[in-house]
Amino acid sequence: MIEPVPLVAGLRDLVARYDAIISDVWGVLHNGVVATPGAAPALAAARAAGLPVVLLTNAPRPPDSIRAQLREFAIADTAYDVIVSSGGVARELIAAEGDAPFFHLGPARDRPVYAGLIARPAPLEAARFILCTGLFDDEREQAESYRPLLEAARQRGLRLLCANPDLLVERGRRLIPCAGSVAALYESLGGETIWIGKPKPLVYAAARKALAEISGRDIPPHRILCIGDAFRTDIAGAEGAGHDSLMILAGIHGHEIGLAPDGGYDPAAFARLAAENAARPTMSMVSLVW
Repeated sequence: MIEPVPLVAGLRDLVARYDAIISDVWGVLHNGVVATPGAAPALAAARAAGLPVVLLTNAPRPPDSIRAQLREFAIADTAYDVIVSSGGVARELIAAEGDAPFFHLGPARDRPVYAGLIARPAPLEAARFILCTGLFDDEREQAESYRPLLEAARQRGLRLLCANPDLLVERGRRLIPCAGSVAALYESLGGETIWIGKPKPLVYAAARKALAEISGRDIPPHRILCIGDAFRTDIAGAEGAGHDSLMILAGIHGHEIGLAPDGGYDPAAFARLAAENAARPTMSMVSLVW
């Protein structure tokens, strides 16, 4: 018999068990088109109850850019204390390269990740490494569109910095390919890939450092709750870091569990999906609410 993942009605039922929260953004607070009703107020209420909140996102842009986007969705700054982004951590790694030419594989909207650095974008043939923040046109292209380019890069021995390990992301009701799908293809071709973001430890260490600075102490891993919607990144990353996880069902896996507009879903399908994944969420909630 497949053991079901416990379902929680609201975040208010959990705050007494934890001292801090690390929350995903896309899939929890918004779906790329609209904000999720009740999600930001729930985090704001958790902060009012004394829990610092760090937003941890695989978005390949600096925190200031993420904050501006959240404001466009009318998500108030009171929902969180600090933003830690894959783009912000990637920016630190790019800065460490010094005056190095690199090939930027990704849309123009991601250029803030290296704006102002002495490292500079260049054609592939002149690059020392690749910075992958996504696809040039994620509406029409897939990772396979870049196989010839990636094969040429592998032959030159270029490292690929993946600033967003997500394979797919929701955009409204559609699933859009992300930088992770390109990086996974490059790795399968034998190319050296550096993954920056969930589920890798580097970004969780950055999130815990931020929590320690906010609270003035190191918070034990078991007292930190991670909130997210994806098995491969949010749930696996939380488990690897020693944190409990709250999985939001109205996210990237919604179509796999028969999620309906009224919040109904197939519990057996979710239980099977959880059993198929190496990482298992501690508990679940349909959509983040207080």
